[in-house]
Amino acid sequence: MTSVLSGTADLLAVPPAREAALRALAVQLKSGMRVALSTHINADGDGCGSEAGMAHLLRQLGIDAHVVNPTPWPDMYRFMLDGGVVDESPRGADALKRIDGLIVLDISDVKRLGVLAESVRALRVPKMVIDHHIATDEPAGSVAVSDTAACATGELVFDFARVLGLELTPEIGTALYAAILTDTGGFRFSNTSPRCHAIAGQLLATGVDPEEMYRRVYASVPVGKLALLREALGTLDVDAARGLAWISVPAGAMERHNVRAEDLDGIVEHPRSIAGTRLALFFRDLGHNRVKVSFRSTGEVDVNALAREFGGGGHAKASGALIAGSLDDVEQRVVDASRAYLDSLSNG
Repeated sequence: MTSVLSGTADLLAVPPAREAALRALAVQLKSGMRVALSTHINADGDGCGSEAGMAHLLRQLGIDAHVVNPTPWPDMYRFMLDGGVVDESPRGADALKRIDGLIVLDISDVKRLGVLAESVRALRVPKMVIDHHIATDEPAGSVAVSDTAACATGELVFDFARVLGLELTPEIGTALYAAILTDTGGFRFSNTSPRCHAIAGQLLATGVDPEEMYRRVYASVPVGKLALLREALGTLDVDAARGLAWISVPAGAMERHNVRAEDLDGIVEHPRSIAGTRLALFFRDLGHNRVKVSFRSTGEVDVNALAREFGGGGHAKASGALIAGSLDDVEQRVVDASRAYLDSLSNG
């Protein structure tokens, strides 16, 4: 058998359709503009890294960019704000006034902008989207770079820099490396591609220290997160016959353990890690009759299809939904639907 390995230049080549979309988006951007950058509720590493990287890139184009997120910037990613990234999220919708454009990153649906959604709908400035999720009926903007083949939105921001011939500074390298690192689960998930590694190599060349990045992202855990994990694992339930496992966190648990939303990252990976598990669920009771559900899968199970039954969505192997109801009610409904879904796959 002959093995053919693509060279780095081949791997880094931007796909033609993606390049065309990026150039169409760049046409909307002019020197002197004031542009707001936003991402989804409870921003993750990809959302934050893509925003920070884009803010620095826009500065090279003479554009004044600032972050306006629907929820506070996570403490664990505060290092990405180094180098002058301005976070105006505390001002809320007021920070969207007097802007000349909006770029929404890592979101396929405007509703994921939470409290900012209505203000964004009302904006009469160019609204642009850079995202790698499955498209929905109501994107946050009409000019979109949307490609599910990208391992992370950070990959698309890297391509923005490449297409426009912009410099990858150490700050941009740090932000985009963190984006790709976190959205690939430390280069473990199935979205990890040869191109993803080639891009990571380019970002390391800017001066990113991989050990330091690991420490910042994965080895700076507050003790409250471990206490919360212990409580969550106490709720673990498994349907071994179907390959289904789930855990939950009740309302008030985060306050009792003094943790933030970002400290929940990775908890759903524990039920998914059980041998034989095809589908894992994590239920978080937000109070006020609302439950957030995280869906994760292995193999060929498409959790996006299941999440969409509950008004959610995302990726084939990682999706979410916000569902009205009590924790017990939502858990029963979603577990029943998951069992039926897994049965249909087994009998199909």
